[in-house]
Amino acid sequence: MVTAATPAALRPYVSSYTGYRTEAMPPGTHQGVASAHLTFLLCLDGKVEMLANADRSKPPGAFAALVGGLHAGPAEIAQGDPQTGVQLRLTWRGARAVLGLPAGELAGDTVDLAVLLGRRTGPLLDRLASAAGWPARFALLDAELMRLVAAGRGERGVRPEVGYAWDRLAETGGNLRIEELAAEVGWSRRYLADRFRAETGLAPKAAARVIRFERACDRLLGPDRAPLATVAADAGYVDQAHLSRDFRDLAGTTATAWLAERV
Repeated sequence: MVTAATPAALRPYVSSYTGYRTEAMPPGTHQGVASAHLTFLLCLDGKVEMLANADRSKPPGAFAALVGGLHAGPAEIAQGDPQTGVQLRLTWRGARAVLGLPAGELAGDTVDLAVLLGRRTGPLLDRLASAAGWPARFALLDAELMRLVAAGRGERGVRPEVGYAWDRLAETGGNLRIEELAAEVGWSRRYLADRFRAETGLAPKAAARVIRFERACDRLLGPDRAPLATVAADAGYVDQAHLSRDFRDLAGTTATAWLAERV
């Protein structure tokens, strides 16, 4: 895997790129882990086969390019065939700025990128596949995403209270009480939940949980390889057992198995 940050102008919408290449392996299932970012994935060869979405009412499918909405439970993805691609960490703000719709419309689902971007999708995949290496591919994405943002409406239509609420959850690592957040915003807890879910796809409590969990996962993959108990404490979990429960609920696997697959 090769990871790169996006330019500052894009970072509110897409926080990073990860280029990846997987070899053929015995057929199996990969768990799509809950995250505070939408999944925006472009295959340069092969396809992603979704066996089950986090929202089980949404149909499965195979995709050369996809966007997966925010979710608070694991999805199931087939693995076994070799594949090369680029994964973008798309923020809920990026759903409006890049794709032209609120992230809430994609919640728990996986959608073919061609449905959202139309005829741009095929040529973009072709250019990425023919580019000479990962730096060139990332530069190509920078330019294409900047064009989409410039042509779109940015964050127009987003209630500022929703943006404030998400940013407060993010800056506290998901460790802010929702009653306190609602009081800061000046809305009732119920009204905040309704507006917040419609825009992002998650209620504030679920968003706080996935924000905290994503930070713990990022720390576990960091260069220091901190022990699980240390990561749990630093992320604001009551104890290691609490983080282990989140792995079961949000990743559909154990922390040990999740780490083994990625490391």
